[in-house]
Amino acid sequence: MKYTREYLHESLVNGVCDVTFTKIDGTERVMRCTLDPAIVPQPVANPVVERKIKESRIEVMSVWVPELKAWRSFRIENVSGIDLAGT
Repeated sequence: MKYTREYLHESLVNGVCDVTFTKIDGTERVMRCTLDPAIVPQPVANPVVERKIKESRIEVMSVWVPELKAWRSFRIENVSGIDLAGT
C-alpha cells in the first residue's frame, strides 16, 4: 500500500504510531513516533531551525520520537505500514 503524506500526517497528529519503513541502507525499521501537539515540544525561535523547516523536502517526513526526545525522519515512499502504538 502506498501511503500519502496527508494520511501519515493525520495519523501521527492523532497519537503515537509505529511506522514501518525501509531505511536508505535497505534495512527495515519500526519507529515509534508522533506529531501529536500534546507530546511534541513547542518550537523555540531559532533562525537556523526555521530555515531548515522551510527547506525540508516534501518526500521526507520529520517526526518526534518520544523515547529519544528527538526529531527523526523517513522517506514517505519507503513506508510499508503504520499502526497506532500500544501505550
